[in-house]
Amino acid sequence: MEKVSVLIDKRRHSPDASYLMMPTRPSKRAPRKPRTDALRNRERILEVAKEAFTRFGANTSLDEITKLAGVGAGTLYRHFPSRDALLEAVYRSEVEKLAAAERKFSQAMPPLEALRAWMLLFVDHLAAKRIIAPALNSVAGGPTKIYEGSHGLIQAAINGLVQRAVESGDIQPDIVPFDLLRALLGAAFVAPGPGWEQSARRLVDILLAGSRPIK
Repeated sequence: MEKVSVLIDKRRHSPDASYLMMPTRPSKRAPRKPRTDALRNRERILEVAKEAFTRFGANTSLDEITKLAGVGAGTLYRHFPSRDALLEAVYRSEVEKLAAAERKFSQAMPPLEALRAWMLLFVDHLAAKRIIAPALNSVAGGPTKIYEGSHGLIQAAINGLVQRAVESGDIQPDIVPFDLLRALLGAAFVAPGPGWEQSARRLVDILLAGSRPIK
């Protein structure tokens, strides 16, 4: 018995035994992934809100948006607890779509066509931004932080598209990618008149024609 007690006592004080005797903590559960229908509702709300804000202004009734989206008020507020949250989410969603479109167009189209299609989509983005941007000034902390994150995504997208067009010989190598967007920004924000979107779309073709290599 004495030998057994000594052996037990040694095990108690050995590193391995102390590890085994430590109380185990309950493992943390992995956060649940959003359900498919919840994601679908969120995307539907963002799509409808973007169109409503663009057509009727940033003060469009949230009740009207829920009706157009075909969801209940509780569903909308679960995803977007305030108008500011919805406006910010719409803007971020549009920027993410631009980034995704760059990858999609690059895979499916020749370089110059991909660049043109993306620039036309950028005009649509500017149409939404012109409506949403003033309202973002009321978001806590202002819109600066939101714009900082989006600028990088947009810059990366236009850089990649122009680089492909340069490598294919469709665009002059000295073209500064963001200069193409600055011209469109000017059409949208510098004293824009009625029909500025049509003018901006025509400007896309003018800019690309002027960027072609001189033969």
